Amino acid sequence: MPTTDDDLSDVTREAPAWSGSTAVRLLIGVQLRKHREACGMDREQAGYTIRASASKLSRMEAGRTGFKARDVADLLTLYGVSDEAERGTLLAMVEQANAPRWWQEYRDVIPDWFESYLGLEQDTSLIRTYAVQVVPALLQTEDYARAVISRSSPRPSPMQVERRLALRARRQRLLGEPDAHRLWVIMDEAVLHRRVAEPDVMDAQWEHLARMAEQPHVSVQVLPFTSGGIVGGIGPVTILRFPQQELPDVVCMEHLTTAQYLTKSTDVLPYHALMDQLSVAALPASATAALARDLIGG
Repeated sequence: MPTTDDDLSDVTREAPAWSGSTAVRLLIGVQLRKHREACGMDREQAGYTIRASASKLSRMEAGRTGFKARDVADLLTLYGVSDEAERGTLLAMVEQANAPRWWQEYRDVIPDWFESYLGLEQDTSLIRTYAVQVVPALLQTEDYARAVISRSSPRPSPMQVERRLALRARRQRLLGEPDAHRLWVIMDEAVLHRRVAEPDVMDAQWEHLARMAEQPHVSVQVLPFTSGGIVGGIGPVTILRFPQQELPDVVCMEHLTTAQYLTKSTDVLPYHALMDQLSVAALPASATAALARDLIGG
């Protein structure tokens, strides 16, 4: 793991305000916290300088709110950070963190909690996910995704379905950047037997899954029914890892109308252990392509 310390001081139980560059926001927060602690100042004292409460400063240090360049500059002055190069770098990061991201044009079909996830997903270097119902979104074909989205709750309109399809296709581009992103999926065997669309759509999905599973930056394992009760009733879960070593992993658990995000090491570690246990119980990734192609025409 990147760290065992709680660099993000709060457990984020619901969707934080992560709409810009998530990794950059988190890094700014980490740096501000380190400078504050280095000069022995508490959040209430520091917050007073920028006319903010201690809770707002906590959100800033956790990267869960936007940054104003003036506030960051004032805090750096308060903390005694006078080096112009260091100040300039951090203020440039503020500008980068506040820049709009590509998904802003899809705001009409993105709930606030999911916008938070998009910010995390785009900035990660490794995505580990356990899927229990359907093929993960990043590995879905257009027709399979249309079938899944059309059956979601609340039921979307035809226009909303197409907008969400366009969003999903845009998300999948990150797998075209193998040097930047890796995907490690563990799918329950039930996913392979759930017919969410017509046979020709399913056949195309299995062939696509087989091709993706053969990519060097994509690992797909199937957890067979014979694995027994190892999952312990756990639903779908995703662990996101960032390339910056200063940042902790984030666990995301999606619910019907919101999502839960965990960042404290004491909360994240059990999910790492779970994923490791699942990966040992699952079939080897090298077997997935053949498993998927065996389903074609079935």
